[in-house]
Amino acid sequence: METTNFKHKITIKVRFNEVDMLGVCNNAVYINYFEDARLQYFKDLGLIPGHGIFSDGKLFYVVRNEINYKDHARFDEELNVYSKISFIKNSSFGFEHLIVKAKENVIVADGSGIIVCVDPITKKSTPLSKEFYEKISGFEDEVEILKDEN
Repeated sequence: METTNFKHKITIKVRFNEVDMLGVCNNAVYINYFEDARLQYFKDLGLIPGHGIFSDGKLFYVVRNEINYKDHARFDEELNVYSKISFIKNSSFGFEHLIVKAKENVIVADGSGIIVCVDPITKKSTPLSKEFYEKISGFEDEVEILKDEN
């Protein structure tokens, strides 16, 4: 994975409470970085409702997270977190992430996740909105649309 494959980036600084006794960023923290990046991605694309997240009654559940560790980050180190949506199905979509040390341009971790749109009453998957498809496909040139045409 290369940073040139991503259009969206946030920068995070490793905080003291995120490092372990060895002085490196704890492995579980990277999932939080992915989440921070996903939320900012949605904000930047205008997919967060005007009255705040969840104010429109839509629920999104993370159903899969995958991470590959390549290097260690340390306290106070700046990290660039790159994100993109790689595919969209009827009710789910997939993110890809890349975490890179800002100064050295060294990959720390890469990963992916799958998120499902869920009906708040039935708790079952529900189709994504037309607006969602339009905004993502307008931003991501290479997003794979796997939506059923039925």
